[in-house]
Amino acid sequence: MSDLFQTTPRHQPLAARMRPASLAQYMGQTHLLGPGKPLREAVERGQLHSMVLWGPPGVGKTTFARLLASECDARFATLSAVLAGVKEIRQAVAEAEQVRAQSGRGTILFVDEVHRFNKSQQDAFLPYVEEGTVTFVGATTENPAFELNNALLSRCRVYRLRNLAEDELLELLQRALRQDDELRQREVAVSEAVLSNIARAADGDARGALNLLEVACDLSREESGRQVIDEAVLAEVLSADVRRFDKGGDYFYDQISAMHKAVRGSDPDAALYWFARMIDGGCDPLYIARRAVRMASEDIGNADPRALQLALQAWDVQERLGSPEGELAIAQALAYLAVAAKSNAVYSAYKRALADVRRDPSYEVPIHLRNAPTKLAKSMAHGAEYRYAHDEPDAFAAGENYFPEEIAERRYYQPVPRGLELKIGEKLDNLRQRNRDSERQRYKSGT
Repeated sequence: MSDLFQTTPRHQPLAARMRPASLAQYMGQTHLLGPGKPLREAVERGQLHSMVLWGPPGVGKTTFARLLASECDARFATLSAVLAGVKEIRQAVAEAEQVRAQSGRGTILFVDEVHRFNKSQQDAFLPYVEEGTVTFVGATTENPAFELNNALLSRCRVYRLRNLAEDELLELLQRALRQDDELRQREVAVSEAVLSNIARAADGDARGALNLLEVACDLSREESGRQVIDEAVLAEVLSADVRRFDKGGDYFYDQISAMHKAVRGSDPDAALYWFARMIDGGCDPLYIARRAVRMASEDIGNADPRALQLALQAWDVQERLGSPEGELAIAQALAYLAVAAKSNAVYSAYKRALADVRRDPSYEVPIHLRNAPTKLAKSMAHGAEYRYAHDEPDAFAAGENYFPEEIAERRYYQPVPRGLELKIGEKLDNLRQRNRDSERQRYKSGT
C-alpha cells in the first residue's frame, strides 16, 4: 500500500511528470467531468461516493482517483489486486480508521485491477464500504458486470471512461512540449504532423502517447543544438509498436462482436475492416476462422449451405499454410458470408427445441419409431407399424408422426424466404399439406 506523500523517485517518466495536479488540467472524459456534469459537481462539492472506474489502459483512471482525493481533502491509499489479499485489505482499513480517529480525514482506497480479486476478496470490502470507513474506488479494464460481485457493484457507481480522442492526445503532447522542464531543456523540435502521427499511433491511450514522445526524444537526432523528431525517427519508434488488443478482455470481444455483426448485416467492407484490425493487433487467425464457421451456421444456415463449406475450407487453409495465405482465405470467406443470403432459422429452431427438451418431461419414444435389434424388442412390437419412407410415393410417408405422441404438432424450423431456404420452405409447405390431407383422409375413413 502507498500514500500520496511518499517519496518520489529521482527520475520519473514523462507520463508521471505530466500527471495533472487539478481537474482543470485533466484531459478527456468530458462526458463525466465536463462543466455541469454530475460527477464533476459531486467532486467539486466534496461529495465522495464509492465507484468503479471502467475503461481501457491509459485513459486516466488512477489520475482521476488521485485528483478526487486532492479535491476532497481525503487521504489517498492504494492497493493492487495483483499483489494484495484479504490481509492487506484489512490493514488498509485499519489505517483508514486510525487516520479518521486522529484527524477526521476520510480515506479514498484505490484498488487497481480490481477484477483480479476473487469473490472472497471482493466481499472483504463490503462492510467497510457500507459503513463509510473508506471510499472505495476500483479501477478495471474489464466489464464490471461480468467481473465484480453484485454485492460490491450495488454499493458503487460505475463510470465508463473512454479512449482519448486524437485531438485530445495532440493537445496533451503539445502541452508536454511546452510545460515539461526536461523536454524544454532538450529543445525538442517536432512538427505538428509528426505529433499528430504520434497521437494516432497511441490509439486513445494518453500514457502511451507520452511514452512514444519520450522514446522519440531519446532517439531524436541533434541538429543545430536541437533534438529533432522527424518521420524517420518516428518510424523507428513505431517499428515494434503493436496496437492495443486485449486478447481476452472487452476490446477483444468488442471487435469480434463488430465483425460478426458486420457479416450478419451484409457489410463485407466493415467485416474486412474489423478482421484487419484484429489481425493487426495480434489476434490468432484460427480464432477468427472458428468464428466464421459459427457465423455460417448461425446467420446463414440453409439459405446458402456453401457458406459453411467455404468457412471450413478457410480454416483448413490457415492450418495448412499459415500466414499470410491463410488470412487471405479467411478474408475471402468473411466477404462471402457477408454477401450471402441470411437465415437464422436453424439456429432459432435448435434453441427452441433445446428449451423444450429442458422444460418438458422425457416423453417416451413412440413404439413405431423404436429400434428392434432383438427378438424381445420385436415381440414388444418395436418398430412394427413404422412406414419405410422409401416404399412410399415420392419417398414420403404422408401422415406419419416422428414426434412423441404428446407433442405431435410441434414445429421448430421455419425457413426464411431467402436463398435456398425459399425452396426449402416451399417443399416443407407441400409436405405438411400432404400430412394434413392424410390426416383428414384417415378421419373420413374412420381409421
